[in-house]
Order: sequence, then structure tokens, then C-alpha cells
Amino acid sequence: MYKMLYNKTMKVGVYCNRATKKFIPIRNDLIALLRKQKIGFVEYDAVESIGEVDVLIVLGGDGTILKVAIDAGMRGIRLLGINSGNLGFLTEFEGEQVNEAVDLLRKGYLIEKRSVLRVDVNGTTHYALNDAVFQRYYDSGADDNVVAVSAEIDGKKVDEFVGDGIIVSTPTGSTAYSLSAGGSILTPNLAAFILTPVCAHSLHNRPIVFADSGELRVRLTEQDGALSLFCDGKLVSTLRFEDDVVLSKANFCVEFLKSKDSNFFDRLLFKLNKWSK
Repeated sequence: MYKMLYNKTMKVGVYCNRATKKFIPIRNDLIALLRKQKIGFVEYDAVESIGEVDVLIVLGGDGTILKVAIDAGMRGIRLLGINSGNLGFLTEFEGEQVNEAVDLLRKGYLIEKRSVLRVDVNGTTHYALNDAVFQRYYDSGADDNVVAVSAEIDGKKVDEFVGDGIIVSTPTGSTAYSLSAGGSILTPNLAAFILTPVCAHSLHNRPIVFADSGELRVRLTEQDGALSLFCDGKLVSTLRFEDDVVLSKANFCVEFLKSKDSNFFDRLLFKLNKWSK
């Protein structure tokens, strides 16, 4: 982490998910405060319209941040999340904390870098801030819908997982689907990924944390099997026996604005308690 301070040359964007139910009052409060503090900004309603800005304030939940995260990371745009959705693990502030969010820009903020998964499939590259999910392909005509997946790290066999599939998650995504499937929580600063089986048919299959400097290769072990591949919840490919999938750490990261008092464990407990209700 290192500290930055708002200056007049900094370009600020505001991206709004208008589908969230709490959007309107939060957006109005934010726009009013930015104008009051004489912080110039441009407002965007569509991901594809986001221009060349230094900081993008994102109003929404985790899904909204995931929509913009990869493109922002590639372009060096830093993100500041204000939760106007439901859970908001990736947002720095809740909707009622608009004042604190604007003060962060004015008084200085820390930068937290989050690692990104690179997923190469037969010459095509996809990226994920949260996770890559290999899920059994549902075929109504099949007698058995479980799938067998082999995993290797740096050429060494890890295991064969028979069940509903596997999740490969970054530390950021360790509090998402991987957590629901029984995976460990990784702190954001760990240089690691986690491989989590989904409904494995063997009790010896357990989540595995491995260094993000490694190269993970995933293959189907049954010739008539199939897998659906999702990156950050978006279906990107249907995999067959002959397909080759390699996962590694991307050569860019996603940067988030954080306050000096930001505490991962405080946020984790707050979100988990909220999630459990």
C-alpha cells in the first residue's frame, strides 16, 4: 500500500448501477458532495462508455465492481466502491458513508493491489478478479452428470476431482463462491490462489492453497465429459476432453482505494454477520 492525495489534475469518474434499489439517494448525495468540494467528475451509465479517468467511483455491489474491474485494471484505473447493492465485500464504504468516501479523495487514500487470474483456453485468454469456475455441464440425457477433473501445478499432479467441478480463486474471490463451497479465506495481500472442489465424491479432496507464481493446468479425464467455464460468474467457454486450460497470475492487478483505517478483518466480520442473517 502507498498513499495518494487528490489534486486538480486527477480525473474522477462515477459509474452507477441504476438497477440497485438504493441507487438514487446515494447517487444524489455523492454528486452533490463532489460538486460542493469542487471535485470535477464525469458520470457513466454503461461500462463501455467509461473514459480515461484516474479514479472510478463505483456505486453498486460486488457484481457491479466485477463488471468494471478487469478493464479498469488493464487501463490503470483505480476503483473506489460505495455499496448500493446487497453484500458488497469489494466496496470500501456503505451507502450511508458517502461523506467518508469523498473525504478519502480530498485527504488522501491508500492503494491496495488485488491479483488477477489469467485463464488461457486453446489460445484464447480470459481474466478473473474473483474466480474461474469449472462446473459440470448439465446434460439431461446423460446417465451420470458428475465430472472428473485433473489438476497439475507446474507439471506435478495435484489430484483428480470427481464431483460437480472445481473453483480456482484469487484471495479476493476467496470470500465468494469458494467460501460457500468450503474453501479457506485468504487475506488480500497473500501471493496465493486456492483450488476448491465443489461437492467432491471423495472425502480426501480438500481445498488447496498454492503460490500464485505457479502454473495450474486443468483437464477433463473422461472423453465424453464436458465442463462449463465461468470467469467472475460469466460463461466464457464449454470445455471438452481435448481442451487445454492453463491458469496463472495476470501481469496486471486491480487497484482499490482504501482508507488508512481500513481493516480487512473488521470488514470480513461485518459482512459475514450480515450474510448470515
